[in-house]
Amino acid sequence: MKRYPVLFMILMLCHLFVNAQQAVVSGNVFEGGSDNPLDKATVQLLKTDSTFVCGALTATNGRFDLKPPSAGAYIVKVSYLGYRTEYKDVSVPKKGVAEAGRIALSADAVMLEGAVITGDVPKMVMVEDTFVYNTAAYRVPEGSTIDALVERLPGAKVDENGKITLNGKEVKKIMLDGRDFMPGNMKEAMENLPASIIDKIKSYDEKSDMAKLTGIDDGEESTVLDFTVKRGMKRGMFTNADIGYGTDDRYFGRVNLSRFVGDFRHTVMANANNATNRNIRTGGRGRNGLSARKTAGLNFNYEKRGKLKADGNINWSHGDTDNHTISSVENFVNTRGAFSNNVNKNLSRNNSWNGNMRLEWKPDTVQTITFRPQFSLSSNDGMSSGASASFNENPYLYTDNPLDEGNIAMMAEDSIVVNSRTNKSLSYGTSAGFGASLQYHRRLGYKGRNFGVTASFNIGDNTNKSLSASNVHLFQKKNAAGEDSVYQTNRYNLTPSDNRSYTLQATYTEPLFKATFLQLSYRFQYSHRKSDRSTFDFGTMDYDRFADVLTRYRDWDGYFALLENPIDYYIDHDLSRYSEYNNYTHNINIQLRIAQKNYNMNVGVMIQPQRSYFIQNYHGIDVDTVRDVTNITPTLNFRYRFNRRTNLRATYRGTTSQPSISQMLDITDNSNPLNITMGNPGLKPSFTSNLRAEFNTSSPRYQRSITSSVDFSTTRNSISNIVSYDETTGGRVTRPENINGNWRTAARFGLNTALDTTGVWTVSTHTWFNYSNYVSYITTDRKSSSQKNITRTSTYSEDLTFGYDKDWFEIELHGSVDYNHSRNMLRSSANLDTWEFAYGANLTLDAKWNMSFTTGIHQTSRRGYSDKTMNTDELIWNMQLSQSFLRRKALTVSFQWFDILRRQSSFRRQISATRRSDTEYNSINSYAMLHVIYKMNMFGGRSANRGLRTGRAVSGGGDRTVRTGGVRGNRGGRGM
Repeated sequence: MKRYPVLFMILMLCHLFVNAQQAVVSGNVFEGGSDNPLDKATVQLLKTDSTFVCGALTATNGRFDLKPPSAGAYIVKVSYLGYRTEYKDVSVPKKGVAEAGRIALSADAVMLEGAVITGDVPKMVMVEDTFVYNTAAYRVPEGSTIDALVERLPGAKVDENGKITLNGKEVKKIMLDGRDFMPGNMKEAMENLPASIIDKIKSYDEKSDMAKLTGIDDGEESTVLDFTVKRGMKRGMFTNADIGYGTDDRYFGRVNLSRFVGDFRHTVMANANNATNRNIRTGGRGRNGLSARKTAGLNFNYEKRGKLKADGNINWSHGDTDNHTISSVENFVNTRGAFSNNVNKNLSRNNSWNGNMRLEWKPDTVQTITFRPQFSLSSNDGMSSGASASFNENPYLYTDNPLDEGNIAMMAEDSIVVNSRTNKSLSYGTSAGFGASLQYHRRLGYKGRNFGVTASFNIGDNTNKSLSASNVHLFQKKNAAGEDSVYQTNRYNLTPSDNRSYTLQATYTEPLFKATFLQLSYRFQYSHRKSDRSTFDFGTMDYDRFADVLTRYRDWDGYFALLENPIDYYIDHDLSRYSEYNNYTHNINIQLRIAQKNYNMNVGVMIQPQRSYFIQNYHGIDVDTVRDVTNITPTLNFRYRFNRRTNLRATYRGTTSQPSISQMLDITDNSNPLNITMGNPGLKPSFTSNLRAEFNTSSPRYQRSITSSVDFSTTRNSISNIVSYDETTGGRVTRPENINGNWRTAARFGLNTALDTTGVWTVSTHTWFNYSNYVSYITTDRKSSSQKNITRTSTYSEDLTFGYDKDWFEIELHGSVDYNHSRNMLRSSANLDTWEFAYGANLTLDAKWNMSFTTGIHQTSRRGYSDKTMNTDELIWNMQLSQSFLRRKALTVSFQWFDILRRQSSFRRQISATRRSDTEYNSINSYAMLHVIYKMNMFGGRSANRGLRTGRAVSGGGDRTVRTGGVRGNRGGRGM
């Protein structure tokens, strides 16, 4: 047995010696004219008689490395769809690097005997692991920003908060021509960058910085949208200004300036409005209250090919919100349910500054140094008031206004009311943060062998103040005199806190065999969090007297002036809370990668020892505890490429989640008698397995694409809450508890295809299926403890779009259906069989005199709800009429009208396994607005400007007529 290690070392040394002698042919491929690197261009090494030797695809920076079997004369062939194929002779030495240099690919304008063939571009194609969407195939109204384009992409969903989900995956950031654009401010960038400058949109999973350098998947990837600027606009300046005013005092102002000069580009954006950015075709998002926002930002990029990259941004934002809500909730905690009603008014304002930067320097061809600093400053004010009540039965069976004092008194006589509460509060908070990371990477003389180290830190300081007055009436709990109990609080909390974290990581990659690599990485992270809350309790002083003062932001002095003693006199040491948390984490990651021509596979395991120190003083109880845990999580990433446009991918991720130390402390927090929380020292860590399989294919020839995926996840030792209901107070006692049986699965299928050879007639269909088995604890009656409950929910969704798009006319018919089937094991009254139908049409007309008209009309219908008021029909009609003037439509006057029929609702229902909630918001959904939009383009000389003038102008979409030797559509970008 002792001979085997020696034999293994001898074989390894022979392997390293042989590979150290092998020569490498290296070079960079980029786009001629724009100097942008071409990712995944095909590079082949040929003998002088054109015999194929070996091949590779370029990396994201356009770099390629080829290994010839021997020295001699060779030919490097570089090809990329939509570009002319280039050839370059190289002479390969016996060992060392043969540099092929920079190879520029120019656009391929194919002409067949002078014939001009016109055709519409394919909407979407799949290239390797990238979805490429041609914006020329998606018309949007004049003056639209890129969020209107994204909402039209097949498989895209945008929620009311601006969260984007594409093909089932959440988009984490956006890029512009492969460069980071406004990182951390995706929503602002989406609502400010004009759609008219975008040629293509690419969607792919971006690897981490270290993974891109080493080529080894570390599991840290994020879905991005990469917007490609039209070629004619990559050198020069573009300015877009949009000013609008409408009914109900709605206003809108936006200006965008982008300048591209050589290796440097920058974008300046500013926006001020009290009208949420909305889409004429769909009606838009943002019905939750009223808000006014002001933002400004600067984004810049500099790139000296092969040497230095620098990009960054700085942003300022200010917001004011006025949010009124009326809600009713049913908690499934007993057989009859616990009902509550709330009326709340929340006013808030905030200011924030944030910025980040990325510097990447390559001193030579083997070293890369990356530095990323970032900072943030913010402050926020809040002022709220509200009233609420809890009931044993549905109060709407007795009155239409459950929170009226007279109605509460009436229902109290029949023991229907459990409690009522009125409250007012002020809050103010500030935060400041700074962090940076420094990364060094070096190739060690052989393809695949490399070393990297990363160091980072983050520092944050926060201060929060809150002042509240609350009055609680307990109708079913009597005092010594036999009267209803009354609970009143007047409290002030001052909470300074700080956060610190430091990280050091080292990564080494070793080639084992042909196309097989081993990666070892170690990361140490230290994090520190400290909070020191001081609570001042002013007792049961007159609620009305003190609550009336809470009417202005930060009016602490007006409140404190009513006190009889200095504020320090009222400090409550039991309610005050000091906590300190120190965490030491070691990540040991082992990955094996196999990179073959048709498939890639990464398999590995991460071992994570963790030690946590927790100190707390609360309710007079001192805690000083240490916890040691070790997490082991496996990973798998497999991708098989059938060809350039068809691939199959499967991923597995195992993740461990530890309960917080505060959850594990055996302490009862009864500072709020209506919401008492307890800890559980016996909690176990939960482990979640996530498995995903994707199959995607496309055919540009038939303008067809197919996307599909299947997901499955299951969690062992999920952390749920046991809720006990107190019938006398209406309060609840919550205690965390491990539970098993939670799992879910989902499947998705999408088809986009042309129905004719020119792509005039198209159809798009997307189908979703979700099934979840959700396990929780509920109380079946007021006398017994919580029991395990299972809720099984199935959701089916179908979305079908049929379109006709030719010259000046486009019409799109759309229909969707969502069916929700839910069964609750212990509460049959919570069972659901609900339907939601949506159907309508979008129409766009482009007149020859530069006038365009866009309108969308859609009806949404709900059926199957036991509450008949929820079975509604909502018809939404929006329109926009635009007229452009001056050369290249530089000036546009646009009239928009949203919700013409005034039928859009501000009502929302949410249902889960444990509760149902109905909420109505204040909002202005119907209004008209007149916009004046001015665009000024100064790009790259005569040839570039001629390129901008060719073809048929389409609102927001660019040229749709393409001069080719076949129906290819626009060329260029990551995969076209």
